[in-house]
Amino acid sequence: MHVPDQRALRSVHGGAYEGTEPMTLSAVHRSWSAVVHDYFTLTKPSIMLLLLVTTVPAMVLAQGGWPGTWLVLATLVGGVLASGGAGAVNMYIDRDIDAIMKRTRRRPIPRGTVSPRAAAIFGWTLGLASGPWLFFTVNALSAALGLAAFLFYVGPYSLYLKRRTLHNTVLGGVAGAIPPLIGWVAVRNEVTIEGVMLFAIVFWWQPAHFWALALDLEEDYRTANIPMMPVVLGAAETTQQMVLYAAATWMVTLIFGAEAHLSWIYFAVAAFGGAGFLRCAVRIYRAEGKAGTRAMFRYSTLYLAALFASMVFDRLLLG
Repeated sequence: MHVPDQRALRSVHGGAYEGTEPMTLSAVHRSWSAVVHDYFTLTKPSIMLLLLVTTVPAMVLAQGGWPGTWLVLATLVGGVLASGGAGAVNMYIDRDIDAIMKRTRRRPIPRGTVSPRAAAIFGWTLGLASGPWLFFTVNALSAALGLAAFLFYVGPYSLYLKRRTLHNTVLGGVAGAIPPLIGWVAVRNEVTIEGVMLFAIVFWWQPAHFWALALDLEEDYRTANIPMMPVVLGAAETTQQMVLYAAATWMVTLIFGAEAHLSWIYFAVAAFGGAGFLRCAVRIYRAEGKAGTRAMFRYSTLYLAALFASMVFDRLLLG
């Protein structure tokens, strides 16, 4: 694999990767809106959207109806703190490879508009604050899960798994699958089979979802020396794994519907949406290339959102 020249990177980016302030004057005269936008970008808003999509439906299911606006807001704030903090610390850790990859080189740290030190302080402050917030406003179990998700993402995943194993996407998915479980325990204050299955749905969904993007960005990951499955094992093995994970996701969603005693609204979305997810994976596998990867990435995002939304409609409309 290609190993980037770190000295060249430091030269091009003005020493930003030595842990010092970037050698740029652009930050001196920047507007407040630009600064706020940069720090918001550090929190990885797309991942926080996943938090919203999966947490609130889990709470509605756990309650059997609307669990109360304050509890929902308090849980979401705690989740945003944990998720946003993890995203910011991850960008601090990944600042060297972010400067290399086309997809990430416009992030605030590589551009020199936020210093690595400021990003790290910002991220750790948010992430660690999630624990006390959830403890005092929700319950101790949700606080423990929120902190665990934060620490797992910035520790084992960002520092080791992402750069050391082709299973990084699968194992790293543990942190991304915790939000619906947090939503469940925020209401029930206990871990039950339904909460674990909500976790499992997102856990099994994530690899096929992200590998679709990784296939499209294979050269980017290869240049940055990141052992994503397409880089290590190639497209054929990756697409075969996508089919298997999509099929597993489909089965888990149907089993969950039976376990949670959901009705036809949920089962319609789970059955047809899951079939579409699997069909996208099979089409990419048969194409033996990158055709359809972007379409599958978009479809899988909408599929997960529709699946969790159907849980809400099912419970609120049909009880």
